[in-house]
Amino acid sequence: MLLAGPALADPQILRRGNNAEPLTLDPQRAETASDVNLDQDLFEGLTILDRSSRPAPGVATQWTVSDDGLTYRFKLRPAARWSDGSPVTAEDFVWSWRRAVMPVNAAKLTYLFYPIAHAEAIATGKEPDPAALGVQAPDPQTLVVTLRAPAPYFSALVAAPTFMPVPRAAVEKAGALFTRPGNLVGNGAFKLAEWTPQSRIILARNPNYWDAAKVALDEVIYYPVEDQKEELKRYRAGELDVTCDLPTDQIDFIRTTMAGEVRISPYFGLSFLGFNLTRPPFKDNLKLRQAIDMAIDREMLAAKIVRTGETPTYVWVPPGIPGYASPDVPWKSQPIADRIATAKRLLAEAGYGPGHPLKVELRYNTSENNRRTMLAIAGMLKQALDIEVDLVNEEFKTLIQERKLLQVTQMFRSGMVGEYYDPEPFLESMLPSSGNAQGTGYDDPDYENLVKQASITADPAERMKLLASAEAKLLADVPAIPLYNHVNKQMVKPYVRGFEPNLFGIVHSKDVSLVRTTE
Repeated sequence: MLLAGPALADPQILRRGNNAEPLTLDPQRAETASDVNLDQDLFEGLTILDRSSRPAPGVATQWTVSDDGLTYRFKLRPAARWSDGSPVTAEDFVWSWRRAVMPVNAAKLTYLFYPIAHAEAIATGKEPDPAALGVQAPDPQTLVVTLRAPAPYFSALVAAPTFMPVPRAAVEKAGALFTRPGNLVGNGAFKLAEWTPQSRIILARNPNYWDAAKVALDEVIYYPVEDQKEELKRYRAGELDVTCDLPTDQIDFIRTTMAGEVRISPYFGLSFLGFNLTRPPFKDNLKLRQAIDMAIDREMLAAKIVRTGETPTYVWVPPGIPGYASPDVPWKSQPIADRIATAKRLLAEAGYGPGHPLKVELRYNTSENNRRTMLAIAGMLKQALDIEVDLVNEEFKTLIQERKLLQVTQMFRSGMVGEYYDPEPFLESMLPSSGNAQGTGYDDPDYENLVKQASITADPAERMKLLASAEAKLLADVPAIPLYNHVNKQMVKPYVRGFEPNLFGIVHSKDVSLVRTTE
C-alpha cells in the first residue's frame, strides 16, 4: 500500500528475478512459483493472503459462513473492474470455476475445488453438467458457495490462483492465446504489456484496478534467471532490484558484504527426491527406496550445502500447522553410521551389492543450488552404498513434462509449496488423480481412502488424525524422500519498500514502492 514516507523515485519500475520461464499466465493452469508470482499481479481472487499469510479482502469485501460451515457468502466490491474497464461480477467467478473443474479444460490443481459440492464428480466425469457445481451468483455482487463438508480454511484457499477469475469473452475469443499480450484481460493491479520468452515479461499498472490510486509502481519487469550466480551478478550490476533466490555457495560473501540486503524468512514448502514407481529399478522394490532414504544425511545437506536456514526433514508435511502432528520416524535420531549399516542390509535384500552394483539416473532442473545439492546426494550414495548416480540437468519445463509422463525418469529432484496452511495440499498431491501429482506414479488405495475420508470429515481433530495416518502410510511406502523445509531467500535493494514475502512466498507488487536514493 502506498503510504506517506520517503520521497518516491521516478520512474517507479521494479525489476524482479523470477527463476524459470513461466509455464503459463492462465491462473487456472498455474503450477510453478514463477507462474504464481505473475498471477498475483495480473489477477485477483475473492481473497488474498496478506503479509501475515491470513486471508484478506480481494475482490470480496467481506464473507460470512453458515453455522454448519457448509455455505460461504461472499460480497464483491462494486468497484472491481477488468483491465478493459468492464465490471467483475459474481457470474465471472461462477463461469471461471466451472471452467476449472471441467475435465476438458485440464486445470492443473482441480483437486483444490473438491471441498465445493459436486466439484470432484464433475472433474472426474461422474457428473456431466458443470452447472451442478456448488456455486451461484444470486446478484452481480454476491457469490454463494456450498461445500460438501466444512472446510475452515476455505477463505484462504480461494486466494490461490486457480480460484482467480478469467475473462470469459477473451477466453472464448482467443482460446489458449488469451494469455498473450494484446489478448490478456485481467483484474489485478497490473496488466500484461510485453512477453518476450526467455528474456522478460513487463507488467504495467492497471488504471482500472479498484485500488489503483494506492499502487505506486508504474511497471514490474520479471526476468527468468534460473542460475543463481548469474542472478546475483545481475543484481550487483544494478540490473535487478530483487532476486528470486541466492547462490548458497556464496552465502558467506553475501552476508559479509551485503548483509542489509539479504532477506530470509520461513516458507511453507519442502524439497524432496521422487522415485518413479512405474519403472525399474524402483518399481516394486520398497527396500531399495528405504535404503536410499536412510543413507541421505539431511543434517549435512542443511548445514553444509544449502546453508541459508533450511531445516532437515524426514516427513512430508512441514511443521507448525495447528492441531497436526506428523508421524515419528524412529530411525532419524540414529547416528548416521548406524543408519548406513541398516541401509546396506536393505540394499542387499533389494538385490544389489558388490556383485550386482546399482547405477541410477537423478534428474534435476537447472540451478546452481540444485546442482550442488544433487552432487552432495550422489556423493553420499556412492560413499555409503556404492550406488553410481548419473546426474542429468534439464530445463524446468522439460523436467516437469518428463515427470508427468513417467516414461524416462528414475529419480528426480522436486519441491512443493502448500496452497494454504494445512496438511491436505501436501498429502493430496501424492494421489494419482491430483492435478499437482508429483510424478512418482504412487497409487495406493489405502492411502487414497485416508486422504479422501479426511476431506469429508467435519470433526477437526478426527480429520487431522486421518491425515496423519495417511502421512504415516506415505512415509512407510517411500515414493519420495523429504530432504529439507524451504525458506524464502532473496536479495532486495535498500530503496525497495514493501517487499515482504509471506509464508507462501507471495509478494503483491501493488504493495511495493521505490524510494529516492542519495546516489
